[in-house]
Amino acid sequence: MITIKTFAQIREISGDSELSLPLPENCTTVAGLKVHLATRSSAWEQALSAGVLCAVNQSLGDETSAVNDGDEVAFFPPVTGG
Repeated sequence: MITIKTFAQIREISGDSELSLPLPENCTTVAGLKVHLATRSSAWEQALSAGVLCAVNQSLGDETSAVNDGDEVAFFPPVTGG
């Protein structure tokens, strides 16, 4: 299982603040995870379409960051406010 957290407008658009799901087979990077999430709904596709930053296990990552079973992946916009 992996945990996915979303913040700010990513949360608003996707409709999910946190979800846990099995790590999809053949999904080894953040880019692959984003592709998988985009197939869940048009809201997820829109939420992850552009300018989204990510963190894997609370360390800033990018599209090439590895994703493994048990990881926490967070998606957030470049600028967030309080």
